[in-house]
Amino acid sequence: MPTLATDLDALTRFGRALADPIRCRILLTLREAPAHPADLADTLGVSRTRLSNHLACLRDCGLVVAVPEGRRTRYELADARLGHALDDLRAAVLAVAADRTCADAEEKDCC
Repeated sequence: MPTLATDLDALTRFGRALADPIRCRILLTLREAPAHPADLADTLGVSRTRLSNHLACLRDCGLVVAVPEGRRTRYELADARLGHALDDLRAAVLAVAADRTCADAEEKDCC
């Protein structure tokens, strides 16, 4: 059974990963399909060195894994549930933002 410390550690690691827009973009890209670092760098428009640093952070957070493929390495989400979590989190944040926008508009009699 998870403890509070374990729960906090997991959420802290997830928050750390999401704290940077490039890491968010990496996670969203890997949610669609595994990818090689060179392809990720090209897709995201970042240098391979910068991408490598972000991938190291995501590996340290336990969110992505490196899968050797001969002389190349493919990256993917560590667990498929992370993709669902990203979708759920994004949907929840957008729903709250929409509700908030509507509530702000109602306060100003804009709706």
